[in-house]
Amino acid sequence: MISRRNFITAGVAALPALAGMPRWLHAADRAARIGADDAARLLQLSHTHTGERLAVEYFAAGHYHHEALSEVDRFLRDFRTGAVHRIDPSLLDILHQLRAATGATEPFEVISGYRSPRTNAMLRARGGGGVASNSLHMQGKAIDIRLPGVSLKDLRDAALDLKRGGVGYYPASQFVHVDTGRVRRW
Repeated sequence: MISRRNFITAGVAALPALAGMPRWLHAADRAARIGADDAARLLQLSHTHTGERLAVEYFAAGHYHHEALSEVDRFLRDFRTGAVHRIDPSLLDILHQLRAATGATEPFEVISGYRSPRTNAMLRARGGGGVASNSLHMQGKAIDIRLPGVSLKDLRDAALDLKRGGVGYYPASQFVHVDTGRVRRW
């Protein structure tokens, strides 16, 4: 059995190690609470392919704002075909939590949101891997992102820590994939 004195001494000794932990670890508890309250949720997005930017409050007073969700749907459309699809609000909550967990201030850079079946088939035919035949992008439940000011590794680790869905790490292509599917990683 550990004495109280040894327990306190061990805790104090661990403090320097905690100071060197990534910034997102310190905010993980705060981010985990987001989504369980009625506080306003804001997203800032910048699309790498279209050059468009969006800042939108999509949730407040315990409710999702349908007009704001429609703006997000249009923003995250398949930029190749123009097809628009409903985006899962839980995906937006994941982004909101990632922003809080990382302490980021810049908009998310969006590489890919919704993908039409036609676009998904074209990307699969090109090869190179990473494009599933039943991709959650085609259901509006996945997004490929990066976050300026946050290393790709830290963004991936923060997403994994949320345990809210799938997390794919693509350092060569410089993005992290997050989705609202089952919890898994690749």
